[in-house]
Amino acid sequence: MAEPGFWDRPEEAQKTVARLKRTRRTLDEWGTRDQTLAHLEGMLELAEGEGDEDLLSDLARELSGLAKEIDALELKSLLSGEHDRLGALVSIHPGAGGTESQDWAQMLFRMYLRWAERHGFATNVLDLQPGDEAGVKDATVEILGEYAYGYLKGESGVHRLVRISPYDAAQRRHTSFASVFVYPMVDDTITVEIASADLRVDTFRASGAGGQHVNKTESAVRITHLPTNIVVQSQAERSQHRNRENALRILRSRLFLHYQEQERLKNQAITALKKDIDFGSQIRSYVLQPYTMVNDHRTELKIGDVHAVLDGDLDAFVDAYLKRKER
Repeated sequence: MAEPGFWDRPEEAQKTVARLKRTRRTLDEWGTRDQTLAHLEGMLELAEGEGDEDLLSDLARELSGLAKEIDALELKSLLSGEHDRLGALVSIHPGAGGTESQDWAQMLFRMYLRWAERHGFATNVLDLQPGDEAGVKDATVEILGEYAYGYLKGESGVHRLVRISPYDAAQRRHTSFASVFVYPMVDDTITVEIASADLRVDTFRASGAGGQHVNKTESAVRITHLPTNIVVQSQAERSQHRNRENALRILRSRLFLHYQEQERLKNQAITALKKDIDFGSQIRSYVLQPYTMVNDHRTELKIGDVHAVLDGDLDAFVDAYLKRKER
């Protein structure tokens, strides 16, 4: 940074400084754990020499906690993609099946909110369209936090639920589908050019709860990007201005990934991720009846505690997917 001319190109300089800060932070994190391990090793020798069972028990707990921290850092080290460090934009759409699929989409929506909460990530609901009877017709949430996209990028694809339907009086088993799309949340270091002439902006009355204001005011916003025909919308806020801002944020992230994919196609670099995000590709099944099991069809990881997974315990699947991508 001290070299002459480093700051002549401010945008590139800022990106370099940001990368340097992230690298230093990673080194500091590993350095701190290394120091902790050295300290525990010294204490362990002392406790064993004195036969202090209480201290040995305390050290065992501390070592267990340290092992989990190191596992988390090792997983984070797999997030080497150019945009893995960004926040995530998670969009969920029910498949065919009406109320059944809409209810399943809402369950997935809650699952990702709970995952974010478990990891200390803030969330911001950008669009939420309630279903006619239950569930949601569409949901988009921004997950704010470093590496949220890197952790969740493998969630893109079709998710399948098998259960006894709570909406079927005959108590029959139903299969429901919902698609999940995960986009990197574009930040100030990424530029996506959007010409005003390329946009068609429509306003409409938001649906669902919200009182008289929602029913009488055209606060919801739908934006169509004419060159790509990508359509986004937001109705989570009461303010039309805020909904327009949210819709533009969604559009920037979707366009960014769209242009990235177009570039890959031009270079014939169609990776496995392309297959993963295709709507027809089923990535995971959640079975509640006649047995309980979550099965990831890409990694073959199976977990019996479906309810824990639906409550946001996705780390085992994230870990397996990232390690699979590295092989």
